Amino acid sequence: MATRILLADDQEGIRSAFRLILDAQPDMSVVAEAADGRTAIDTAKAIKPDVVLADIRMPGADGIEVTRALRDTGIHVVVVTTFGLDEYVDAALRHGAAGFLLKRSGPALLVEAVRAAMSGDVLISPQLTVGLLARRGEAREGSDVVLTEREEQVVTLVAQGRTNAEIAAELFLSPGTVKNHVATLQRKVGARNRVAVAGWAWATGRAGTSGGELG
Repeated sequence: MATRILLADDQEGIRSAFRLILDAQPDMSVVAEAADGRTAIDTAKAIKPDVVLADIRMPGADGIEVTRALRDTGIHVVVVTTFGLDEYVDAALRHGAAGFLLKRSGPALLVEAVRAAMSGDVLISPQLTVGLLARRGEAREGSDVVLTEREEQVVTLVAQGRTNAEIAAELFLSPGTVKNHVATLQRKVGARNRVAVAGWAWATGRAGTSGGELG
């Protein structure tokens, strides 16, 4: 069954761009849109989508309020925003957000965030994890970590928000081999998950050039 998604953003162009990306996935379907936070909350409670993608700044109620209002409904809220301020990230996660993405993160990471939310994980844009990891001490300094050439390639693509399947296709590897490389990277850099690996890559200058913007 396809993941049912509600889009909440006061910019129609952003909603249209997200709909194109998500409806193109075989396992996802955009079932409703809202141009303000209060409508998003009311619509979500009425139709009970699986995931709400909520902008941080909207009329009526912001993305944090949407997250808080839907916290105990079983609906996953992923906050998507232009503004990567630490206080926004912390507030969203504190109130139960299932992800926090910058709009410039790229289409692949948007799709990955929805899938992560459905599997009970929390995905944060790699660009945002640098500050979070620095404050929480979840990754080692880069100077004492030695990576192979292949691991350097993999970590750069992880930092750009690529999925294992996409990395496998680009590097002509099997998805299983990529998964093993990511596990090795987690061990080497002292990261608990791929988001922390990505944050470490950004913090140590290994992120390369990110993909296209979401809108």
